[in-house]
Amino acid sequence: MQVNLTMFVVQFLQMNPEKKFIGKEISKWILKNYPDWCWNKLNRSKAKNIPSDREQAIILQLSGEISSRRAQFTRNYPKIRTTDGRPTQFYWTESAHIPENDNVARVKPSLGRKQPTANSPSALPPNEKDLYPILSKFLKSELSVYSKRIDEKRSRNKRGPGANRWRHPDLVGMENISKDWDREIKDCVQQYSDKKSKLWSFEVKMAISLSNVRESYFQAVSNSSWANYGYLVGSKSVNQETMKELRMLSSLHGIGYIQLNLNNYIDSQIVIPARERTDIDWDIANRITEENRDFLEYIRLIRQFYQTGDLREIDWD
Repeated sequence: MQVNLTMFVVQFLQMNPEKKFIGKEISKWILKNYPDWCWNKLNRSKAKNIPSDREQAIILQLSGEISSRRAQFTRNYPKIRTTDGRPTQFYWTESAHIPENDNVARVKPSLGRKQPTANSPSALPPNEKDLYPILSKFLKSELSVYSKRIDEKRSRNKRGPGANRWRHPDLVGMENISKDWDREIKDCVQQYSDKKSKLWSFEVKMAISLSNVRESYFQAVSNSSWANYGYLVGSKSVNQETMKELRMLSSLHGIGYIQLNLNNYIDSQIVIPARERTDIDWDIANRITEENRDFLEYIRLIRQFYQTGDLREIDWD
């Protein structure tokens, strides 16, 4: 019998009945117990290019896939339940009672249901800017990345119309990897402040197809290569040829790809993990800071975090 991710998740939850786990916890168990399967999966997803932080790459990939199969798990395995809180938790239960804050797949009749229209709440967002808050929720909930919108309208334009498209990312983010550190450790690494955070950058597109994939990708390269992790984000599924192009470009340039789920941000996933850049390109960051006030505010928040070691959620999107 061929092993797969679903089998591993079911096995883990059965072994730990009534206990709740987020996708990352399940992914870490899979990596620990089935490392060969994980590395083979990572190798297939990234061709011959392996990110420097291989463990983080496969954990992010597995966690994203587990979240995206949430409805499938609860539909095919009635004893698997998930919580509605953030982040989503999975668990195995023998109880027939369904708590109010839990979620199971339910088949609802479609007779008489009206199809969504352009003005209905369930319709797709009319433009790119509506993707930003969805992406921010996904980043914070699933990746613990705090994000800020970078509005190109707040930039100085010295090079004519459209020039800033290739200079500024749509969103930037910071991952606080020191949040669980002891205060003594935080104080110890204060002089190495850039070692306790990871900076992220995102270029967002409504749709990515074979006709615009290279332009979109290299816009992300131009805007996001300064950060530890750079991503191109799309809101619609791409076909096989487009995905092949994205994987090839990622293997060459290291920018990853996130598939955003507009109906449920928790089901968004990192399809192609970004290759980590060890050091921030502060020269490029400085150039963006000089051009854009939003990015300047982002840098100020990072500086405050370096100085105090505390991250205030109210300051972020």
